[in-house]
Amino acid sequence: MENNKATLGEFIIENQKHYKSTTGEFSRLLSSIKLAAKIVNHEVNKAGLVDIMGAAGATNIQGEDQQKLDVYANDVFMKTLINREIVCGVASEEEDDFVTICGKDGSNQNKYVVLIDPLDGSSNIDVNVSVGTIFSIYKRVTPIGAPVELKDFLQPGNQQVAAGYVVYGTSTMLVYTSGYGVNGFTLNPALGTFYLSHPEFRFPENGKIYSINEGNYVHFPQGVKDYLKYCQEEKEDRPYTSRYIGSLVSDFHRNMIKGGIYIYPTSFIGPKGKLRLLYECNPMAFLAEQANGTASDGYGRILDIEPTELHQRVPFFCGSKNMVAKAEEFMAKYPEDADY
Repeated sequence: MENNKATLGEFIIENQKHYKSTTGEFSRLLSSIKLAAKIVNHEVNKAGLVDIMGAAGATNIQGEDQQKLDVYANDVFMKTLINREIVCGVASEEEDDFVTICGKDGSNQNKYVVLIDPLDGSSNIDVNVSVGTIFSIYKRVTPIGAPVELKDFLQPGNQQVAAGYVVYGTSTMLVYTSGYGVNGFTLNPALGTFYLSHPEFRFPENGKIYSINEGNYVHFPQGVKDYLKYCQEEKEDRPYTSRYIGSLVSDFHRNMIKGGIYIYPTSFIGPKGKLRLLYECNPMAFLAEQANGTASDGYGRILDIEPTELHQRVPFFCGSKNMVAKAEEFMAKYPEDADY
């Protein structure tokens, strides 16, 4: 069956036609992400057989407990991108600061930087729930050859060249966009090859799923509480179904296929939200918009936010267009909550 489907490598080469001055650098970058994902997938699938489950005994820059697989996945992606010298800089959710990559002469002629969440939802690994990797790619804004600077990474999401995620689940999929739609590739573990399995992903404009941690309901802003009541009303087209995995990649993937909205708002216990703008919200927002969906902070477009910090957090409303628009209607009634 796979013989009739394009491999990820073939698809990348075929789609170089979209770029007027391609040098192959972008293709090599995606191939490196693909390689690292296969290595991490192999380790994830050994959970329970080897000592990779549980906490690593350290915390990351956000003060969160790191899982052993967090550390492992971060190490794999960082080494793969750094050792191949195909990017000029990498920023990871698990690292305090960005990493500058220089050649033997101290310069770097590459033009891309990568921001990555190596293992999203890692706390779920101990209970055998799907986890994922999220990545975002930008062209540097500093001169080629010079060391990268913070401003290379603090670009608004609308400047992304590509973004994607890998979901390690019942099957392992790599889903990405380079600004020309969203396509999904499923790994054949016997061959170690990703095949195009889900061409041209599209969010349904309406959905019946809302994904939010309702255990934090009492801490949510009033606009979110009102929207949840709307979702639960007995009407002709409602109530909606609540589905929340606690792994952004998995929740997003399901909602993109079936139609739905994912919400991680501000709260009294997380006044700026929990998700990181650069590692999670921007790449997922780019994917959503390329797949007929939308993404907002509750008041405006995620991709237009000007980043101010490497590990900046923002509230996140993402999914089917009409559902996000309706949530924004409720949020607009409480403009004071926009000052997160």
